Amino acid sequence: MKLQGNTALVTGGRGGIGRAIVARFLKEGATVFAADLSEQGSLAAHDNDGSVFVRMNVASEDEVKAAMAQVLETSGQLDILVNAAGIEIEKTIEDTTLDEWNQSFAVNCTGTFLTSKYALPLLRAATKSGTTASVINFGSYDGFIADPGLAAYCATKGAVHALTRAMACDHGPEGIRVNAICPGYIDTPMLQSFFTGEGSGGDGKSIDDLQQAVRGVHPMRTYGTPDDIANLVNWLASDEARYASGQLWVLDGGLSAQVQQMKL
Repeated sequence: MKLQGNTALVTGGRGGIGRAIVARFLKEGATVFAADLSEQGSLAAHDNDGSVFVRMNVASEDEVKAAMAQVLETSGQLDILVNAAGIEIEKTIEDTTLDEWNQSFAVNCTGTFLTSKYALPLLRAATKSGTTASVINFGSYDGFIADPGLAAYCATKGAVHALTRAMACDHGPEGIRVNAICPGYIDTPMLQSFFTGEGSGGDGKSIDDLQQAVRGVHPMRTYGTPDDIANLVNWLASDEARYASGQLWVLDGGLSAQVQQMKL
């Protein structure tokens, strides 16, 4: 088991991707704290998976500090931080309210900042044994290119990409590796919400038609699963990735490698 003896904190740990990461970490022998707004999270049910639930709003400084204190008191260490909490608003900037804009940045950017800031003392302590600690942020392929109607989301993910590089430069000398995973279309509650939302450009098409159309524009003719993301997160968290830092790891089935499909 690659993570035996390690302690991890996963924000958004009760969401689609977060749950898959938590499950993979547990399988690899880690002690895992799953931080989210509720124990149920964005999925319909919660099973007792062996993780420790931490109620935390990533945009609240007090709640983040309390969560880190709980991790320290319960486990005495933190080796891995995964900043997977995020929200998506399907609007152009013209239709986005200031409150919606601020909320997007509060969760996607400020949440990553606050959680990382207050995790750093614990992560720094973990490196004293000669191993590295790992921070894994969540960007998006939308931080490089853009889907229509996702202006605030795209802006926040571009910011997370830049923050990831800055953190890697600042804290690499301390033995703390920082990377970002940049997913494309992943089968999560957020993706299903996109299919039914105004940003999908559905034009009255059925959900099945929209899903098949999305699969069809990918070179691999499918979109990803939370387990696909968890596999990469697990590697970046492990000692096998000891020399990997400051990188933006795109996982999108080849979508962003191709030119825009011509519509004949």
